[in-house]
Amino acid sequence: MKRVAILGQRGSFHEEAALAFYGGEPLDIVGYDSFEQMLAAYDSAQVDAVVIAVENTLSGGLIRNMELVHSGKHQVVGEVHIPIHQNLMALPGQSLESIREVRSHEMALNQTRDFFQKNCPWITLSKASSTVTAARDIVTGQLKGVGAVASDLAAEMYGLEILAKDIESYSDNITRFFVLDRNYRPENADKASWCFTLPHKSGALAQILTILSFYDMNLTRIQSLPIPGCPWEYFFYADIRFDDYMRYQQALSAVRPLIANLDVLGIYKGMQSVE
Repeated sequence: MKRVAILGQRGSFHEEAALAFYGGEPLDIVGYDSFEQMLAAYDSAQVDAVVIAVENTLSGGLIRNMELVHSGKHQVVGEVHIPIHQNLMALPGQSLESIREVRSHEMALNQTRDFFQKNCPWITLSKASSTVTAARDIVTGQLKGVGAVASDLAAEMYGLEILAKDIESYSDNITRFFVLDRNYRPENADKASWCFTLPHKSGALAQILTILSFYDMNLTRIQSLPIPGCPWEYFFYADIRFDDYMRYQQALSAVRPLIANLDVLGIYKGMQSVE
């Protein structure tokens, strides 16, 4: 059974991403407390694969995670997009009016604060280390009058009743995850992720963009990051979609002489969002 590293505990959005990517394949999900621990376990072959969040439609790129993938020379073999639907849940048999406190991760509380202010201002919002921890603690302590904000998967896993579904303020909140798997071979690749640096001269980036456009490459994302110890120099993280792999190879060959350093983080099949 494939061992897959995720951040946090079972029932998290990272687990949802793993299940979505691998479909019905049986998985041994292994939770870690940090992204660094996940990748260390992958490097030492304690796990076979890693699912790691790299971008969110509301908060942008998770630069630290991109750095970890890049610095470790890890090859991306796939991606999956997970809509972040937050739900208010509690022990079965309770009503919204009976809830006095709701616990969750700070980010989840921020994503749902509008719902509580509008519909149940009497509820106190309290921070927890994760959405899953908040759900689990309610069950462990049999805490009546206390709710949690977490995923459908967490509610199902811990037997909690959902009192209100999809309470996030923005319905287009989607997180993108990279998949690292040394035994997985992508098929029908149509997307590549790059990390590169450019000479510090006028028009350097414009030249690259012009070449990509000439070869019909669709630049779907580009983000810059300062290089430590090199003032005013930057890494560029870029995602490129293509219809023709041969044209992609031609574009890659054309830009290489103009780029100081280019690392291809992965060539893989781009995925649409999971509903």
